[in-house]
Amino acid sequence: MNPVVGLDVSKGESEVQAFLDKGKPYCKSFSIKHDLDELGSLLEFLEGIKDKTGIQPSVVLEATGHYHAPVVQFLEEHQYLLIIVNPLISHRAKSSSLRKVKTDAIDAYRLCELYYKEDLEPYKKRGIQLLNLRNLTRQHENITGIYVQTKLQFQAILDQIFPEYRGVFGDLYSVVSLLTLKEFPASEDILAVSENTLANKMKEFCKSRSKKWAEEKAQDLKKAAARNPFQKTLYQSHLLSLSMYIEMLLQYKEHLSELEAEIDTLAKEMEEYKIIQSIPGIGEKIAATILSEIGEIDRFNHPKKLVAFAGVDPEVFESGKFKATLVRITKRGSSRLRHALYMAVRSGIRDCRKQKVTDEIIPRNKRLRAFYDKKREEGKLYKVAVIACVNKLLHWIYAILKNRTIFQDIA
Repeated sequence: MNPVVGLDVSKGESEVQAFLDKGKPYCKSFSIKHDLDELGSLLEFLEGIKDKTGIQPSVVLEATGHYHAPVVQFLEEHQYLLIIVNPLISHRAKSSSLRKVKTDAIDAYRLCELYYKEDLEPYKKRGIQLLNLRNLTRQHENITGIYVQTKLQFQAILDQIFPEYRGVFGDLYSVVSLLTLKEFPASEDILAVSENTLANKMKEFCKSRSKKWAEEKAQDLKKAAARNPFQKTLYQSHLLSLSMYIEMLLQYKEHLSELEAEIDTLAKEMEEYKIIQSIPGIGEKIAATILSEIGEIDRFNHPKKLVAFAGVDPEVFESGKFKATLVRITKRGSSRLRHALYMAVRSGIRDCRKQKVTDEIIPRNKRLRAFYDKKREEGKLYKVAVIACVNKLLHWIYAILKNRTIFQDIA
């Protein structure tokens, strides 16, 4: 016998269907909630199948974001073999029937049938350290997206109150710039105080800068206020919105800084982190993202599987004598990994600044730039050449992580 239990996982509950062997469903399907009591009843059901067949059943379920996390953790603690199926594979199995039926019970039933039809690989538990790193890098990406949107909303309000403020500080979003604008949001607030008062406030906000710097910025701020087309703010609502956006931006900067410090501390404990950074063009943030999204390299027994996981493998379309020549990448893998690799390639093929001792311009990653130039000479478009470089970069990453060696660039 070859028993299996299929779980159709949804938010907070799962539908359970068991098979004792191929074509031999066992009992009627039933639903369980993802709490300790009902997960315990699932464990009793699994133990009952084990007693009946003499074999511990495998458990098949579909990857469902984070909904399956409590089930996976519970069954892992009780040493059950888990098979987590890619939704693309399970969807194909569910669509194989001529009858169009979609229920949780039917989905659990078809997951069991899929187990006997396909050669499915067991779920390999990822290390807690790597999962922590992945969670942190994804959270950093999410907050960065919100931070960028808040910046745009802040700029829209600033343009209606004090557009001339933009040129006062080198970085509009520096802490000293935001705190100064919060203290003096409009022209009349700045013109009403002396340069000395402005300089003292700026020095208070940024203790690392000199008194002379603060005095120069105070002069610049006075001039900007005098040029400002909105000499008087009519809408108090704009001032309230500006103050709120400034507080949000300061909080997001603090959160991002905290996340970056935590990511750096966690990643430095991993040998792979330094190995990936040995490739020119891959910095700390990109290295952490690549490492956390790939996970253990032992999950892949061939570089092409890593390429497919990133979703940069080309689609294949052939029928009869027809063979498509213009193909796209599948984009079926990790979008975060794709984006990190794209940025790494962009950085790697870019020319470095001129060296102080010579006028020669040197690319950051000579091997990658040589490959990129070759593709461009073959007539490939820019994005096609970059994706080819991403594919090449993944092969290099696979090789150095497997062999625990650093990247060797052209001398």
